[in-house]
Amino acid sequence: MALSMGEKIKVILNRRNMTITQLASALDTSRQNLSNKFTRDNFSEQELRQIAKALNCEFIGSFKMLDTDEIV
Repeated sequence: MALSMGEKIKVILNRRNMTITQLASALDTSRQNLSNKFTRDNFSEQELRQIAKALNCEFIGSFKMLDTDEIV
């Protein structure tokens, strides 16, 4: 079973020994706002890139067209 984006972020938070509150602070947002995004699993690509930067990670979000192998 695939993890949701929120679950993936929580795994990294755990590995980084960070809390959602600390991540929210690094993103200059409220804990409640970030918690709501986790609940809805509603993150824009820009937000995911900011989260990745705050977690010292690289976000790779793309589609690979199976007929042409083109990555978009």
